[in-house]
Amino acid sequence: MSSVTFETQRTALADVVAIPVTPFAEDGTVDQGAHRALLRRLLDGGITTLTPNGNTGEFYALTPEERRLVTELTMDEAGDRAVVLVGVGHDIPTAVASAEHARAVGAQMVMVHQPVHPYVSQGGWVDYHRAIAEAVPELGVVPYIRNAQLSGARLAELADDCPNVIGVKYAVPDAARFAAFARDAGLDRFVWVAGLAEPYAPSYFSAGATGFTSGLVNVAPAVSTNMLEALRSGDYPAAMKVWEQIRRFEELRAANGSANNVTVVKEALASLGLCRRDVRAPSRRLPEAERAEVASIAAGWSI
Repeated sequence: MSSVTFETQRTALADVVAIPVTPFAEDGTVDQGAHRALLRRLLDGGITTLTPNGNTGEFYALTPEERRLVTELTMDEAGDRAVVLVGVGHDIPTAVASAEHARAVGAQMVMVHQPVHPYVSQGGWVDYHRAIAEAVPELGVVPYIRNAQLSGARLAELADDCPNVIGVKYAVPDAARFAAFARDAGLDRFVWVAGLAEPYAPSYFSAGATGFTSGLVNVAPAVSTNMLEALRSGDYPAAMKVWEQIRRFEELRAANGSANNVTVVKEALASLGLCRRDVRAPSRRLPEAERAEVASIAAGWSI
């Protein structure tokens, strides 16, 4: 299967790759109405790549049934307006079942979460991803890399076996390491997505990324698309103006080992009346003292 087959998918990765939140109802279940409304808001805001079951969607706190539901809701709302990249992970049979479900409902790609096993060897990383990619050869496969030890040569080895591995969500917080990794793996062979969102997008774009992930996009789609436009045109001063706009919000999300990564996004959405602020353990609601600051930032963005 040639890479030409995946042209649509590759184009979709070179964009704002939105990671939608999973809103919860008062009884703790997935709030399907709010979820659909938030997805429509992203689509109406010009977002054309959606990742259900990403980390901002609280992937690890959802049950298998909920993950399937979130995928189906996203596919239903996206229709022909967006390309859907479904997050899959956990043990290999679970990840394969999720990928097969994604294929069955019409998704075009899967993003494979970084294995959270305490013992990840480089060869084992290749084996894990190969098992998933080979199960769904028709789907584009995007490894989500958070492992600073992994070498670019290992990614190249995986893609030699599995030509449907077409893009990479690179989320090691080190721009120099990213530049080296991308060149060791093959800069032009993959679509490189800056996996640490807007704060890292300018530095990663300068090293070869052409897309970036975003959780902030749930709150203010225009802010994310403004940064993308600046980066696409090589206007780094303009991109850094957006960076300054989003800096404090992203610092709040990243504080204490990203403890409130999802919490801050949901707090902002709650302040705008778009969903409840509830998150699932091991995340926790934002303390009252910090809510006003998040609400103030979100209000400043909504024009």
